[in-house]
Amino acid sequence: MDSGTVKKIIVLWGGGSYMGSITVTRLYEKLSTRLGKDTAEDLTSYICGEIKEGLEDKTKILATKQEISELALAHKQDIGELRVEMKQDKAEMVKWMFVFWIGQVAATFAIVIAFMKK
Repeated sequence: MDSGTVKKIIVLWGGGSYMGSITVTRLYEKLSTRLGKDTAEDLTSYICGEIKEGLEDKTKILATKQEISELALAHKQDIGELRVEMKQDKAEMVKWMFVFWIGQVAATFAIVIAFMKK
């Protein structure tokens, strides 16, 4: 084991709750008395590798503050564009409602005049 690995601290998690922490050196010492030095070294190297790999995987999916602020800005711009579109659609709908109402009034007026002539 190199000196960087010896200084690393392994945090053991069990069932999602914090179980405690132990240094790699202490873990190696405890395992070597029961399993032998070669097996203990292999096991601690494996554990360190797994932890390092897990951390690398997690750091790949983390977003930076700049990325989050860029996303927030993009969402604000999208919301602003949607509001403009909604106002335009509302104005268009009101225009067509008046056209419909005028057509209805004209049709009703024509029917009333037709009945009055008979």
